[in-house]
Amino acid sequence: MIHARFRIFVPSWSGNTSSTESMNLKFTFLGTGTSQGVPVIGCKCPVCLSENQQDKRLRTSLMIQSETTTVVIDSGPDFRQQMLRSKVERLDGLIFTHAHKDHIAGMDDIRAYNYLQGGAINVYATNETISVLKREFEYVFSNSGYPGIPEVNLVQIQSTESFFVGDIEFIPIEVMHHRMPVLGFRIGPFTYITDANFIQDCEKQKIYGSQMLVLNALRREKHISHFTLEEALAMVEEIKPQQAFFTHISHQLGQHIEVSRELPDGVALAYDELVIELHDC
Repeated sequence: MIHARFRIFVPSWSGNTSSTESMNLKFTFLGTGTSQGVPVIGCKCPVCLSENQQDKRLRTSLMIQSETTTVVIDSGPDFRQQMLRSKVERLDGLIFTHAHKDHIAGMDDIRAYNYLQGGAINVYATNETISVLKREFEYVFSNSGYPGIPEVNLVQIQSTESFFVGDIEFIPIEVMHHRMPVLGFRIGPFTYITDANFIQDCEKQKIYGSQMLVLNALRREKHISHFTLEEALAMVEEIKPQQAFFTHISHQLGQHIEVSRELPDGVALAYDELVIELHDC
């Protein structure tokens, strides 16, 4: 477990006075793998055959918790397993970065929280992602009245407007996943970006000053829609956070322990169940 302590941090672009209130935040990496996960089905490479638990990566997802609120970013195919593994008994909101299957496929499993909490769960997404959710989960939005289907309240979000889930403020950051807009998020001193290979300068302004930066680093070879390890390191050098973690990692990157030896001080590979606690955010 990694613990970090920071003083109160107030983003200069946020005009909401609630951001000035001190709070403790806990971030749990529910999954750090790419769309196929690690190990990959049928693969016999050293990473997929590794017995190191840090080389076992479920699909990428992050949980953010304050003293009163629990939020998850993305519910991929491993969502149920992730919630069970982390013993998550309450869910106050589910946020989607974009509509690819490895980020939305597990939405059906919020049914358990409908039952536990006695009501619908707020789901936050852009209009484009909402359109895909309505198509992929047609039975959820068909008003059929069939018992047991997920109950959700769709909340449309914009890349230009911050929003709150409970007492946690999320500042969207629009990044590009090849030609597809994807949302990253700034949460106090913590910035989380997955599925990106380009960030406009105007969006980088929202990231500067982050004390902790999480960024996707798929593999070493060039990719059409993801940062490579080299590109992710260059972005860290530009942003200059106190600490950076890489996520959305493919088996092609290499074994966790070997890649970790190559990384500069202040940069590390995230891994499943890694917990970061920030105090006085």
